[in-house]
This record gives sequence, structure tokens and C-alpha cells, in this order.
Amino acid sequence: MTLYEFYGASCPHCEAMEEDVEKVQEEEDVEIKQLEVWNDKENAEKQKKFDDGKCGGVPFFYNTETEEWICGEAKYETLKAWATGEEA
Repeated sequence: MTLYEFYGASCPHCEAMEEDVEKVQEEEDVEIKQLEVWNDKENAEKQKKFDDGKCGGVPFFYNTETEEWICGEAKYETLKAWATGEEA
């Protein structure tokens, strides 16, 4: 399972999620790979592949095991459920 967070440098919505992303990683012992897309063309292409019209922006979270995604800011409980594959 790979967990991705696609974000933009200086994106206020992405910055608002930073604390909860760190908390989920620590408390659930998971790694969320953070990929900046505004300045990195390769990461932007990877986001496009996983996004496939679902979101079109950042932050965009994708779980490769469950194929679940989160588009935009989310509450901690939603982020935790997404990362662990549980129901929110």
C-alpha cells in the first residue's frame, strides 16, 4: 500500500492539512508520500494518473490499496480512515 499526498508549494489548503498528516503518520505508523506538483512536472503527471478527473487540484490524497481518495481539506477522522482503509 502506498499513500500519496499531492500538494502545491505555499497552498493554504495543503498547509492547513500539515499537522493532521503528521499526526496520522505518527499515530497510525503509516507513511504518506508527499509529492509537490506545482513545481515538479513528474509529480504533476503522477497526480494526473491517480486523479483521473476526480479532483483536479490540491491537496489530493490517494490510497493505492483501497483506491480511495480525498479531494481538498479534510477532517482528521476522514484522513485517518483514508490512511488505514477503515470507514470514516
